[in-house]
Amino acid sequence: MKQLKVFFLLILASLSLKAQPSLSLEEAIKRSLENNYDITLVKQQQQIASINNSWGAAGRYPYIGVSLGADYALNDNANEDFIQNRFSGGVNLNWTLFDGFAVKITKQRFAELEELSKQNTAIMVEGTIQSVVLAYYAALLEKERLNVLNEVMLLSEDRYQRIQQRKELGSAVTFEVLQAQNAYLTDKTSYLSQQVFYKNALRDLAFLMADDSGASYELNDEFQAMPVSYVLADLQTQMVANNKSLKNQYINQNLLENAILSAKSSYYPTLSFAGGATHTRTGNDFENSGISWNNVNNMYGNFTLSYNLFSGGNRKRALQIARLEEENGLVELEQMKHELDNKLANLYEFYLVRQELLSVARENMEAAKLNFQIAREKFESGAINSFNFRDVQLIYLNTSLQELQAIYNFIDTHTALLRMVGTIVQQYE
Repeated sequence: MKQLKVFFLLILASLSLKAQPSLSLEEAIKRSLENNYDITLVKQQQQIASINNSWGAAGRYPYIGVSLGADYALNDNANEDFIQNRFSGGVNLNWTLFDGFAVKITKQRFAELEELSKQNTAIMVEGTIQSVVLAYYAALLEKERLNVLNEVMLLSEDRYQRIQQRKELGSAVTFEVLQAQNAYLTDKTSYLSQQVFYKNALRDLAFLMADDSGASYELNDEFQAMPVSYVLADLQTQMVANNKSLKNQYINQNLLENAILSAKSSYYPTLSFAGGATHTRTGNDFENSGISWNNVNNMYGNFTLSYNLFSGGNRKRALQIARLEEENGLVELEQMKHELDNKLANLYEFYLVRQELLSVARENMEAAKLNFQIAREKFESGAINSFNFRDVQLIYLNTSLQELQAIYNFIDTHTALLRMVGTIVQQYE
């Protein structure tokens, strides 16, 4: 019977593993970049900006139209009734030949807007990668916490059973049994609650991948932090060259300069051309003499030169406002550079501190693990009581959780640093 139970347990375990597809961090990032809702929306916006970036939308080409018409009229005259049939067709062209370089300026604006949209997509990609990395390691963190709590719970269960056996042998009292039972139930409660936290973390990761299948993934990357040595000056150079938000600010500055050129273009005259041709065929069907047809062709071409002499000072005000906005943009650009330098310096210091805290947590964990092993041996041999062993057990639990949190905190800071200097895509591609 025991062998049969073991066989069924192995089968259930195998089915459980098959029901949980494995997921690496690389695969999670790839799926998120393909399916994430925000990524999909921002790519659509980029496509719209790309479509708008054309000479036709800027007004370079003429507008050409055609027209067709048919009229029928019954004329009731005193002398002779007749039916008039009129058929007409025409083509017309309207073309702005010159409008103060506005077409070229508008095309430049469309190109800048398309580039701005590309940078917004890049920013969204970086943000999505950062979110997926943190969500993936957050799920791993909850998984590792679950393993620690499971280990502590099993140890508490073993301790509880040992004390029950000692009581039966008369070497332990009821108070010790109740204390051990309370510790076991407390650890079991923590373990069950942690299961919920782990499942929720997996759902958060699935949401970033736009996965609504409800599959429970088995994360196969290791939960570890690999410290990397950086030089602040090198990070600043990378940030100036790669930071997407800073690049966006430069593009916005180009748009402000474009607005000045657009305001200046209103001071130039406008030259336009309108032309076309029409053909009209008219037939008069008389009651007695029959039908007669008449064909008329008309062609025209008109050039119009116009200039706005006075508009209530609107052109002057528009140019003044555009120049002030450009100056404001330069101030905002300098402010962003300074702000990014401050944030990078702060984040770099934070990175160094969390790197040191990670080292301390690892060292503390080694000491707690050794202390726990010694205490466990002493407890099993009866050299220390259950209360002292519980104290050591709690120290081991807290130290394990602190080490796990230190690993996640370091990954969090490292990921933020990579995004700020604009290399997070290269790091995880």
